[in-house]
This record gives sequence, C-alpha cells and structure tokens, in this order.
Amino acid sequence: MNMDNSIESVERQVAKALMDINAVMLRPNEPFVWASGWHSPIYCDNRKILSYPDIREKVCRWMADIILKQYPEVEVIAGVATGAIAHGYLVAHMLGKPFIYVRPKPKDHGTGSQIEGLLEKGAKVVVVEDLISTGKSSLAAVDALGKAGADVMGMVAIFSYNFNYARKAFENSNVELTTLSNYDTLIDVANETGYIRNEDMDTLREWRFSPSTWGISE
Repeated sequence: MNMDNSIESVERQVAKALMDINAVMLRPNEPFVWASGWHSPIYCDNRKILSYPDIREKVCRWMADIILKQYPEVEVIAGVATGAIAHGYLVAHMLGKPFIYVRPKPKDHGTGSQIEGLLEKGAKVVVVEDLISTGKSSLAAVDALGKAGADVMGMVAIFSYNFNYARKAFENSNVELTTLSNYDTLIDVANETGYIRNEDMDTLREWRFSPSTWGISE
C-alpha cells in the first residue's frame, strides 16, 4: 500500500487494505445479522487494523494529516469508546496532542464520568471514530463533549456505510464529517479485484438505500 495522499487514492487504498485483512467482509448471498436485527451484506471490524502495524501506521497517519490540514487549531483529540479509543490515541500521539475518550453513557460508579481525561472548557476538539453507521452513537459523543464545554471542530472516521440518514444527521447537527473510505468505494474496489461478482453489485447498492428492511422476507 503506497502512501499516495490524494483523496480518491486514500479511499481506494483503505478499502483494499480493509478487505485484505478481513476487517470488512462482503457476503451478499449469506447476509450477516447485526445486533439491531438488520440484515447486512457487509460486516466491518476496524479493530483488526490494530494487529497490522503497517496498515495501522498508514491509517492513523492519514487521519492525522486530515486533522492537521482541516483543523490546524485543534487542541485535543477525542476517541469514541470503545472502537476508536486505540485509533484516537495513536492519532493524538502522532500529533503530540492530549487524548480523551467518550463513553456511550456516564459510569454508574465512582465519579460518574462520561468523558475520561482532561478536558478544559472551550478546548478545540476533533473526534476520531472508527465506523459510521447510523451516526447516532457518534453524534451522541459530540453532544456529550459539547455539554462538557468543548468546541467540537469536526469528526474524522475510518469508514462509513454512507447511509443517507447518517449524512443528514451530521448535517442537521452541524458536525463536519470526513472519512478515509466508504461503502461505495469498497464495493467498487471489491468488484474490480474479483472479490465479488458483477451480478452482485445491484444487490449491494440496494442495501445502502434501505438497510433496515433489506433481506427481510415479507
């Protein structure tokens, strides 16, 4: 995986790398079932990136470069628990910035904290996320940071399913989202490399537009 930093190249390189290490798997004819009950032709586990030093370095460097370019005034990097804690820390380390992370909800013991680490009022924060699906949990983390007094500048994620309502949710929340790669790029690369068949492309495209009902027999 060469270090070409053009937007299109990064999207394709990340998509191919995720397939190479089975961080993403496509099974249009044997769908996965998510915890939500949704049927899906794709399963994504970006935590596998952490086990591959070369890919891990490139992915986190690309995220750090995006943050440096788009948010040069950033003061703190925040990871979303639990999937983005490690990636967020590595990005913060590359940038020489403080790191914090946001729990899905406040602890039910001790201090009851939802945000772990030092966050000063008014601090300029960029959020690191591993995967964007509906956007609900990601935006909940942004909301928690805002309530704690942070100035959230934007979010950078590794991969997005590109659901329309996720895009709208980010737009409505006025949160700028940048992702290294996405579902549309992934299935194109998968088709070009022979990972999936041409006849599967329509099925894979249909899923993105109606994921909650896709694959469910009436």
